[in-house]
Amino acid sequence: MTAALQITELRKQYPTGPEALKGVSLTIEPGEFFGLLGPNGAGKSTLIHCTTGLASPSSGAIEVFGHDAIDHYGKARQLVGLAPQDLNLDHFLTLEETLDFHGGYFGMPKKERKERAAELLDAFSLTAKRKERTRTLSGGMKRRLILARALMHRPELLILDEPTAGVDVELRLELWQYVQRINQEGTTILLTTHYLEEAEQLCSRIAFINGGEIVAEGTSPELARTYGVSSLEDAYLELVGRKELSRASMAEISS
Repeated sequence: MTAALQITELRKQYPTGPEALKGVSLTIEPGEFFGLLGPNGAGKSTLIHCTTGLASPSSGAIEVFGHDAIDHYGKARQLVGLAPQDLNLDHFLTLEETLDFHGGYFGMPKKERKERAAELLDAFSLTAKRKERTRTLSGGMKRRLILARALMHRPELLILDEPTAGVDVELRLELWQYVQRINQEGTTILLTTHYLEEAEQLCSRIAFINGGEIVAEGTSPELARTYGVSSLEDAYLELVGRKELSRASMAEISS
């Protein structure tokens, strides 16, 4: 079976900075909900930017469902939806226009764009706001719209970069339910997050990235066993060298 995302020996050297990716290899199978965890500066965003054409790798290969995502990226880009961490919306567009323009960029016919936009606005409880400018939205509503935009062209691989950063608990749970549903319907999902409970709840497999390298990969229990601890949280603290912050260590201090 062709992998949904196949990354092989990916390297990225910025001209004025360190090597952001140091030979990263990663395979995500069709239908997986895959988590990528690591501290700030570990290489998560660079990996996503290379996969979606926002950055050019120095060397290596990226394939999306068998299509070259570096040198012949047209087909690969059609298959990917990206919900970035930054709220990068055009403040002068309405919600409807935001989705319509995105669909047009991906070659969707006008009638299909209209129907798909209405469907997504309803799914994310944004229909009442459809004629308003995006600048009037709350932070949570902007998050919803960014996810709707990423899904507009029905991508087969959805990349979620910190999708629930800064949102309240209610909206976080709503987004969890929605992305779980579309994953169950067949969409492959790559998630980066700093919320370990989010990764544990949603992801079937997780990779730890640190210093531009994949240092461990597996299910939550497998990662815990790899680091000789009892939870994903403690495994992550071992990864970043802060095991003194583990619940067990804190309990010892408080006692």
